[in-house]
Amino acid sequence: MEINLVSDTVTKPSYEMLQYMFNAQVGDDVYKQDPTVIELESSLATMFGMEAALFFPSGTMANQTALKLHTQPGEQIIADKYAHVYLYEGGGASFNSGVSFSLLDGKRGMITADQVAGAINDPEFYHNPLTSLVCVENTTNKGGGACYELEDLREIKKVCVANNLKFHLDGARIWNALVAKRQDPKAFGKIFDTISVCLSKGLGAPIGSVLLGDKATIHRALRIRKIFGGGMRQVGYLAAAGIYALNNNIERLAEDHRRAKELGAMLSSKSWVAKVEPVETNILIFTLAPSYDEKVLIEKLKQKNISISSMGQGKLRIVTHLDYREVMHTYVLETLSKF
Repeated sequence: MEINLVSDTVTKPSYEMLQYMFNAQVGDDVYKQDPTVIELESSLATMFGMEAALFFPSGTMANQTALKLHTQPGEQIIADKYAHVYLYEGGGASFNSGVSFSLLDGKRGMITADQVAGAINDPEFYHNPLTSLVCVENTTNKGGGACYELEDLREIKKVCVANNLKFHLDGARIWNALVAKRQDPKAFGKIFDTISVCLSKGLGAPIGSVLLGDKATIHRALRIRKIFGGGMRQVGYLAAAGIYALNNNIERLAEDHRRAKELGAMLSSKSWVAKVEPVETNILIFTLAPSYDEKVLIEKLKQKNISISSMGQGKLRIVTHLDYREVMHTYVLETLSKF
């Protein structure tokens, strides 16, 4: 029994999802003639109370399209220092859009309205880059699956409106936040200019993200997606996986959250663990005591057929997901208890 807790991207389509994909009606999506893609886009736009949506092969492409939509070369984006759009998208913001970042030292990957207000450059002082976009991530990846409070996001939105800034949400794991905080997706739709949502993490689809916004913005996004090479043909087979995931795999995320919290409680009781970050959703980050080697722990776990990931500097990450079943969870807890 191989147990992969490296990421929630490692899931594979279930039999039921594959059957749903097999039966999908498809067309040429480059000509906007794929009915299943249209259904997925329409469903997500309605769910978040936004006007339109566009299907992408990856979350990185969806995010990079949003950055391109909201900025001009030479301008600046405000984000947390742990932001995925800064750390984990291959330098795409500079390569694709010619922009720089003003990075904030947030709490577990989350920033505040006051921090944003303090980072905005004077638009009349032409020696500085022009600030044009604020980007937040919910849940936070490197921040350990932390979730924003809606009121905190509304406060940041007020700063954006007052300073003529656009506001983008990297909602790769927004589903986890919605379940953990019992939030309404339409509340997010009212706050952000654009939102990217991922179908291939917690929801278990094999591929795909969707960018949400108003009709004019998404119409512009269609051209940028084409430039980035993201035009796809009979992609309804993949969109069908997303539809199945939305219909069947959202509420069960609570199971992933429970298991991550139970793993956190177990690790907190161990002398070889120095710190366990607060666990809100499905991401668990912990730090080893100074005298312990993370490589040794990872190898010991591999010998027990358990895989986790290193974040460097003694930090380790565990991510629970759809394919991490209860029998696996029991085995991992028992294994950790004996270390």
